[in-house]
Amino acid sequence: MDLAGGTIDIWPLYLFHPGAQTLNAALTIRTSVRLEPRRDEAVVLVSEDLGVTTPPLAFDALPRETTLPLLARLTHAFGARGLTVTTRSDSPAGAGIAGSSALNIAVTAALSTWTGRNLDHEGILETAKNVEAQVIRVPTGLQDYRPALYGGVAAVELGPFGVTRVGLPVAADALAARLALCYTGAPRQSGINNWDITKRRIDGDAAVTAAFDAIVEATARMRAALVAGDWEAAGACLVDEWTTRKRLAPGVTTPTIDALLAQARDAGAWGGKVCGAGGGGCLFALAPPDRVDAIRTAWREAGARVLEAGIDTEGLQVTTR
Repeated sequence: MDLAGGTIDIWPLYLFHPGAQTLNAALTIRTSVRLEPRRDEAVVLVSEDLGVTTPPLAFDALPRETTLPLLARLTHAFGARGLTVTTRSDSPAGAGIAGSSALNIAVTAALSTWTGRNLDHEGILETAKNVEAQVIRVPTGLQDYRPALYGGVAAVELGPFGVTRVGLPVAADALAARLALCYTGAPRQSGINNWDITKRRIDGDAAVTAAFDAIVEATARMRAALVAGDWEAAGACLVDEWTTRKRLAPGVTTPTIDALLAQARDAGAWGGKVCGAGGGGCLFALAPPDRVDAIRTAWREAGARVLEAGIDTEGLQVTTR
C-alpha cells in the first residue's frame, strides 16, 4: 500500500527532488507461486486467479509468450525448463496495491531457488525490476517490490547514492485498526499514467515539477507523523499528498474515486487517497478505529468492494520440499 510519495520512485525523477522518499506498508493480501517438475523439457504456466493455463511451451518460445508474459519472461531469464509454474494472487487485477510486483517477487524468488542461483533480496529485486521493464516497456518504480520482500511499514529513501529501505517503528496492529481499504471496481493503468508524468517532468513541465516538490514535502511530514503515532496528523498529510497528486495528470482521479473519498470523510475519516498511479484501482482511508466500520459500510453501499487486510510483517517466504 502506497502511503505517500509514489511515482517519484521512478528513475530518474527522484534525482531532481532532494529528499525524495516514498512510504509504504505491506498488506496481508497474499500472492503465492508453486513450482513443480515435469517429465519433459516444456514449461506450463498457470494463473489460478485468472483461470488461465498455457499449453506446454518450448523454452525458446517463452520470450514471445503473450498470455502470461511476465511468468514466461522470468522463467526464460532463469533458464528454467521442465516445470509447471502455478501462481495465485488475492489482489484484484489492476488494484494499484502492487499485486503484480508481489507476484513478480514471488516468482523471481522461487525460480532463484529452483535454479540454484539463490539470489539475495537485493538480487531478487533487481531481477524482478529488470524483467518487468522488458514486459511493460516503460520504466518501473522502485518501491513496490520492497513491501513484498521485507514486510512491515517502511520509507524508501531515494537519492544520488542509491535507494535505501528504512523500516519505520510503526505498530502494525495500530495502523491496521485505523485502515479502511476498498477496490473501486475499475482497474488502474499505472504504466500509462506514470510514463506520461515521467516524460513531462523530464521535459521541465513547471506544474509537474511543483507538484512533485509538494509531494516530497507532504511525504516527509507524514513520515514524522507516523513515527510519532499522530494518526490525525498523518491523515491530514494524506489529504495534502492526494490534493497535490491530482495535479500531476487529468486521469489520476475519477468521479467514482472522488465520491468514495468524500463518503469516507463524511463517515469520519481523517484522510485518504488512491493507491498507486490512480485512475482506478484501490483507495484507502485513515480514520479513528471506531469509524472504520462506518466507512466500510458506506463504501459497500456505494458498490465498492471492501478488502479486509492487515499489515504483513514477514515479507517473502520460500519453502522447498
